[in-house]
Amino acid sequence: MSRNAPLKESVDEGVRDDLFLDTTLRPASFDEYVGQKTIKENLKILLGAAAERGHPPEHLLFYGPPGLGKTTLAHLIAKEIGRAIKITSGPVIEKVGDIASIITNLTPGDILFIDEIHRLNKTVEEVLYPAVESGVLNIILGKGPSARTIELALPPFTLVAATTRIALISSPLRSRFSGGVFRLEYYNEEEIGQIILRSAKILKVPVNKEAVKEIAGRSRFTPRTANYLLKRCRDFAQMNKKLLDMETVRAALALLGVDEKGLTLSDRKILDALAQKFGGGPVGLGTIAASLSEEEATVEEYNEPYLMQMGFIERTPRGRMITARGYEHLGLKTPQGQRKLL
Repeated sequence: MSRNAPLKESVDEGVRDDLFLDTTLRPASFDEYVGQKTIKENLKILLGAAAERGHPPEHLLFYGPPGLGKTTLAHLIAKEIGRAIKITSGPVIEKVGDIASIITNLTPGDILFIDEIHRLNKTVEEVLYPAVESGVLNIILGKGPSARTIELALPPFTLVAATTRIALISSPLRSRFSGGVFRLEYYNEEEIGQIILRSAKILKVPVNKEAVKEIAGRSRFTPRTANYLLKRCRDFAQMNKKLLDMETVRAALALLGVDEKGLTLSDRKILDALAQKFGGGPVGLGTIAASLSEEEATVEEYNEPYLMQMGFIERTPRGRMITARGYEHLGLKTPQGQRKLL
């Protein structure tokens, strides 16, 4: 068979279906979407009212930590209104011509989804203002005294954007999201358990309640992490010819370095550094990152939020400190005089 042979000649239909199921576990409707109840209720009202008026929905912004379902909501909005969705991200749109090409190729009623919109180029951002507010695109032709501006009418569309850093979005851009700005919250263990059960059913993986609870308890309250851990536990069970029960889950997650509270090796290194190297703190973010040979942004955006949510560290004006709960998790005795987080 030729190296450039079509996929259908080398992969049969059953294998291709399995690959598809293995790579996408997104809900197909709002009824299947677990959690974020308030956001779903608001969206149903907004989309229903817009449909009755015969108008595209107003522009929407979703923000919150990674893995909570911002992109999934954008897909569900497109399905709900029966329109196509065009997907891009802030860093990809480098020039005005890029955004102009994308917008002018939309058909009426389409959804334009821009992920990580806080990384959008400022020049591009300014071109986007009249596009979302007035439905026109202003393009400058030529340079110097002979330059002229032409105004292109755009098809009506809905901008749906997502960001993990809403503070980096300028006020003028944020105010253009007339449909609403919604924050996605972390999930609870019961909701994560429902997501794991649904994903296991799609992946055709038999899993018992104890195993689901074990995975849910280590999923950092995040659906993306829950699905990741489920797949890795499935792989471990498959290669070791075992059932996906609690014992198998514990063995698989121990191999991954994920402990019973969902902390990874890098999380525990941060706690250990605070406790052992820096006497419990306070210590600055840069010092912590340097001691672990890690990027400050990684520590601040990935590790810190979960450690704070679990009550293992706290952030003070002078720096980060490990709490009594953090010492307990490491199996260490809290030093006398260490301030406890109650």
